[in-house]
Amino acid sequence: MLLLECSPEVGSLKHLLETGTSVNAPPDPCEQSPVHLAAGGGLACFLLWQLQTGADLNQQDVLGETPLHKAAKVGSLECLSLLVASDVQIDLCNKNGQTAEDLAWSCGFPECAKFLTRIKCMQTVRSSERCERDHGVPVLRQKRSFGSAESANGKRRC
Repeated sequence: MLLLECSPEVGSLKHLLETGTSVNAPPDPCEQSPVHLAAGGGLACFLLWQLQTGADLNQQDVLGETPLHKAAKVGSLECLSLLVASDVQIDLCNKNGQTAEDLAWSCGFPECAKFLTRIKCMQTVRSSERCERDHGVPVLRQKRSFGSAESANGKRRC
């Protein structure tokens, strides 16, 4: 706990929680809510608590950054995972036109960037399937080949 007390984000977050700040209220001149501070500090436990209390995951600060942007900038895969599991909009851009994925790449966090890329692709596929189902319009799909599921003797491989 001593290490956490040294973090400016934790100090700010602790102060906000002690004073009873609203979960979605912008607490400072930068319009960063407690969920921005938790994500930007890589503090998954505080972030989870904020998510459970109804925090606005897509709230943008003065830079146009959401909590997802903040987590991407510090390379917190754990915070990114929590936000994505809570159905955050991953395609929102900050005032410089950057998504969280862009920030992860530019800040040197390729694992986070690749994670966000995979999520974006999965959401695109789901959206296409929903469009096909709702409107009866077939979506062209490329057949994937990862090798035969059966070996030469006809038995399935694990």
